Amino acid sequence: MASEEPEQKRMQSPRPVPRRESPWGRPEGDTREPKAHRCNDRAEDVIYACFEGNPFQTVPGPFKLFWKCMFSKPGEEPTEPFFYLDLDPPKREEARLD
Repeated sequence: MASEEPEQKRMQSPRPVPRRESPWGRPEGDTREPKAHRCNDRAEDVIYACFEGNPFQTVPGPFKLFWKCMFSKPGEEPTEPFFYLDLDPPKREEARLD
């Protein structure tokens, strides 16, 4: 299980996920927190592109990066900058050879 933990951290978007409270509350002892998908920021970039001028011109670039991200292996996501989001592009961490 210890080997799965770093991989899960790599797959998450570093931004916090908004949480809605349920009217029924949470079961006692439930401490789980929502985790964003590793390509969540790319999907958000596509949504922004839909509302920026002509979608036939603005969507293809962000969608190609989203598609690459979805079919990439964890840790091998595209590092190209976002088109519409003001976020730093994801960086690949080099494997350390200790």
